[in-house]
Amino acid sequence: MTALGERPAATARTGSTALDLVLRFRALGLVLALAALVAATTAVNARFLSAQSLRDLLFAAAITVLLATGMTVVVLTRGIDLSVGSVLGLSAYLTGSLLSSVGVPVPLAILTGLAVGAACGTVNGAIVHFGRVPPLVATLGTLYVFRGVVYFVAGGSRINASDLPGAFLDFGSGTVLGVPYLFALAVAVLAVVAVFLSRYRSGRDLYALGSNPEAARLSGIPAGRRLMGAYVTCGALAGLGGVLYAARFGTVDASAGYGLELDIVAAVVVGGVAIFGGSGTVVGAGLGALLLAVINNALPVLSVSQFWQQAIVGALILAAIALDRLVGARTARALRRKAAADAD
Repeated sequence: MTALGERPAATARTGSTALDLVLRFRALGLVLALAALVAATTAVNARFLSAQSLRDLLFAAAITVLLATGMTVVVLTRGIDLSVGSVLGLSAYLTGSLLSSVGVPVPLAILTGLAVGAACGTVNGAIVHFGRVPPLVATLGTLYVFRGVVYFVAGGSRINASDLPGAFLDFGSGTVLGVPYLFALAVAVLAVVAVFLSRYRSGRDLYALGSNPEAARLSGIPAGRRLMGAYVTCGALAGLGGVLYAARFGTVDASAGYGLELDIVAAVVVGGVAIFGGSGTVVGAGLGALLLAVINNALPVLSVSQFWQQAIVGALILAAIALDRLVGARTARALRRKAAADAD
């Protein structure tokens, strides 16, 4: 009788262990791919591992890591947010405008950028949840709407670095112990979100919602609130990305962040977050963002044409999706066999 009562727990532990091993192997694979690519590029050009080159690499990866963190939260729920590039552009331009034209304090401008992103995320979440519009369609529409707002607000003008406060620009180009402030901030945000997803019930609810939405609702999970929270989080981090973009580049126009959403989705998928929802980690997404940054910096050094750079990223996305489907199918079969064996 005791053994019968323990079977579900044992099965659950087996499934959890199998999933943990898969996720760790995926992260290890990304680390090995990073190491191999860096080694190959350094063999061709030793300056690739110079201090300045590494700083430039981290600068390039910072915003992608930040936005990939927010995108992961949405993708875990079986959603997607294709508007993040437009949200970043809107936040960057409004933040720059407040600092250059209005002269508001830097902290207030940063909070405004965050609020703009959160508002855009709220719009996306409301359309998906209350309007019952598929996330792909909803956020594809808001991608163009938000970009149109940026062009309307900008009116063909741009903000120059000379118009922005020196302290703001210093933060965008500064480092601590050789690590850019921007990258350190992105990693800190990633760590907070990772803890939230793994340690807090509302974070674990996102996995349940993505794995089986109907079962999650029947078990009492407030699906609407969780979905809205995921989109608001993604929007807020895209808004923060806009603030960092303005600080990093200084010059901001209506094209800021144009096409960035494709890089973010690629980083998330390559990082092992299942595009069908329910599995993955922000750590994996962060490693995926770092891998893409290394690819973009390494392939020109290896004299690979721009066409092949894009083709390689596309191949990585297809391989990651195929691997997710293969792992999911094999894990499901293993769990069914285990359940059958326990029943016998």
